Amino acid sequence: MADPLHHFIPLPDATVELRRAFGRFGTGVTIVTVQTANGPLGMTANSFSSVSLDPPLVQWSPALSSKRHDAFTNAAQFAVHILGSGQRALADAFAVSGDAFDQFDWTIGPNGAPTLAGCLASFHCDTYGVHPAGDHSIVLGQVTHAAYDPDDSVAGLMYDQGRYGRFTPLTE
Repeated sequence: MADPLHHFIPLPDATVELRRAFGRFGTGVTIVTVQTANGPLGMTANSFSSVSLDPPLVQWSPALSSKRHDAFTNAAQFAVHILGSGQRALADAFAVSGDAFDQFDWTIGPNGAPTLAGCLASFHCDTYGVHPAGDHSIVLGQVTHAAYDPDDSVAGLMYDQGRYGRFTPLTE
């Protein structure tokens, strides 16, 4: 019997199939925020990851096709918010519109970026570098301030195969 993992997809002509293959990697869900001349702006992103502890660096990747791309790649500071499993409405709102701040509690953070209330963690960053990467940009941020909810019982909001969910620990 053939192993489905060895049914290789010829690239680059299989974009839909490649997206499905990438979707097998479950990720956390974040909202990245910046302060612009026109007010606060946010974007839901699942491309976030930590990069380095010394110096403290994180990265995320906005799509070039996003109308919000340039605001984020030109910003000197930004904040990344890690969402909890009960914050799907927040994720959905900022996936559709970058100006959904009137629907949620927020304040100005220590670096001037909008800070959303009630998130599992937030990282306030100075932009460290922006690099072209195909149809996205890689934005590196040097973390200047971080905060997190010490309540370990709250699960993170996850995104896997086009669906939202939550992390459930395996029982040993």
